[in-house]
Amino acid sequence: MRIMGLDYGSKTVGVAVSDALLLTAQGVEIVRREREDKHRQTLARLEALIKEYEVEKIVLGYPIHMNDTEGVRCEKTLVFKELLEKRTGLEVILWDERLTTVAADEWMDEVGIKKREDRKKYVDMLAAVLILQEYLDAIKKEV
Repeated sequence: MRIMGLDYGSKTVGVAVSDALLLTAQGVEIVRREREDKHRQTLARLEALIKEYEVEKIVLGYPIHMNDTEGVRCEKTLVFKELLEKRTGLEVILWDERLTTVAADEWMDEVGIKKREDRKKYVDMLAAVLILQEYLDAIKKEV
């Protein structure tokens, strides 16, 4: 079994997938779309990745504000969650993604990725890795 982690944004979806032992998360790609409200191609690509990696569950980053309130991004994420569940038939778990983008930026600083253009290439995928890794670490503690 593998689990997919997603960082859903207005024009991109960062994608990560766990290893088969559910120990580590690896970045796969960033799915891009022209408009925020266009999901057909995004869902088709995610469905292909789900089949390729034999994914059985999805963890979707949930963008709660630092003060524990939910805003417009949460509403859009819930709509995307419903679309994912209908399209794939898989369980989609919402996971608090606070500070994952900040952590991804810090990691890029540490490894020397300085150019803004280069950072944009990776930040969503790294955020997806962090979302999924946090989830994997949490389920390990439950066992």
